[in-house]
Amino acid sequence: MTDSRTPYGDQLPADKELVLKVIPQPGDCNANGDIFGGWVMAQVDLAGSVIPARHTKGRMATVAVKEFIFKQPVRVGDILSFYGSLVRVGRTSITVQIEVFAERFIDQGRYFKVTEATLTYVAIDDMGQPRVLPQP
Repeated sequence: MTDSRTPYGDQLPADKELVLKVIPQPGDCNANGDIFGGWVMAQVDLAGSVIPARHTKGRMATVAVKEFIFKQPVRVGDILSFYGSLVRVGRTSITVQIEVFAERFIDQGRYFKVTEATLTYVAIDDMGQPRVLPQP
């Protein structure tokens, strides 16, 4: 039986790349039994770094994250899929968009969007200073 409060049926983005899949565990829960929003945010940062890493060819740092809006709670055992796309490549920075979809472990194949964010990463040198991105 489908929980009528959960909007199933979201389409996975065809224009984005799957960059990470994770299953939250009991240790990732808050006192209400839902997954900490901060835990999801950390996973978004990890997923967001996959595409820029191809361009920076070295160290990088997260310098900006646009707002997070949590559309649905995440439960223990949900399978989270993180989809990313390149938004902008600058001289030292790269911006990506990440969308997060969940599927209930016992109802796999039916997705709903959990959150999304736009993140900017800057290529840095060994001293932590911005450096120009390598040319392809």
